[in-house]
Amino acid sequence: MTQATSALGVPAGQPATESGGAGTGRRSFRVVARSLFLLTKPRIIELLLVTTLPTMLLAARGLPSAGLIGVTLLGGALAAGSANTINCYIDRDIDAVMKRTSRRPLVAKGGATTVKPAEALASGIVLGAAATLLLGLLANWLAAALADAAILFYVFVYTLGLKRRTASNIVIGGAAGCFPVLVGWAAVTGRVSLAAIVLFAVIFFWTPPHFWALAMKFKDDYAAANVPMLPVVAAPPAVARKILFYSYVMVAATLALAPYAGWLYGGCAAVLGVWFLTEAHRLRGRITAGSAPAPMRLFHLSIAYLTLLFAAIAITALLPIGQHW
Repeated sequence: MTQATSALGVPAGQPATESGGAGTGRRSFRVVARSLFLLTKPRIIELLLVTTLPTMLLAARGLPSAGLIGVTLLGGALAAGSANTINCYIDRDIDAVMKRTSRRPLVAKGGATTVKPAEALASGIVLGAAATLLLGLLANWLAAALADAAILFYVFVYTLGLKRRTASNIVIGGAAGCFPVLVGWAAVTGRVSLAAIVLFAVIFFWTPPHFWALAMKFKDDYAAANVPMLPVVAAPPAVARKILFYSYVMVAATLALAPYAGWLYGGCAAVLGVWFLTEAHRLRGRITAGSAPAPMRLFHLSIAYLTLLFAAIAITALLPIGQHW
């Protein structure tokens, strides 16, 4: 079995070397830059961008200019990186307690931390300012304002206001992850229409089943950190019922977009919805039967589901057929 390593590739429990080393007092620019990059949670950013580009295609009913696409995706990535970095700065105390997050650069054990809290906070603020200027100057100021709203919502409403206080944290706080579709729509059209709000609702109702499945797997982590995620404070059958409820509402929201996106999208949304609901029912069935719930099956499926759903939106927007009933 290979030895566990920190985020810097240093064996867990061993001090960092000079090239990586807060423990030695010498830190290379490359290692600090990599640590700051990891604090942006790049895998989460990828998922956000997966929703932004198809939204832009649907708003344009075709392909927007390459320049606008590039500016919007980069601005969105910078905004998400800003919010995630500041989140890591605020949550570094609980990240140190949870096994799932204990290797993040601000809290890595064994002297392997290579970035200081003040540096992380400054990086998050700079990323947010860069996102604002980029979107405002090269797209439009509505898109910039929406990106800023996402940052502020994630930091102040979710991270500081809800996460440590209520089991509804991810239900309300998850709205921060819905803003990229509004940013993409506003970048193309200069406004936010009903179709954009429906897309917002799709992601809003997708987030609880997605995240609660993950939280079921890491329930002990959240309990140790005193974070009242629903699986920590509610019995598994209650969690499964809520996952199923939000799954049905999510699928209904996807179908509500069909009159705008067209029959081809509507058919794809229906098939994908059945796929998602089948796994949600399976999760509840396993819990009811007293079997191992295997929540990560739904978690991973939820990522594939959202990716395929927005791929269907993109394809529908680009094809000459399937856009109208």
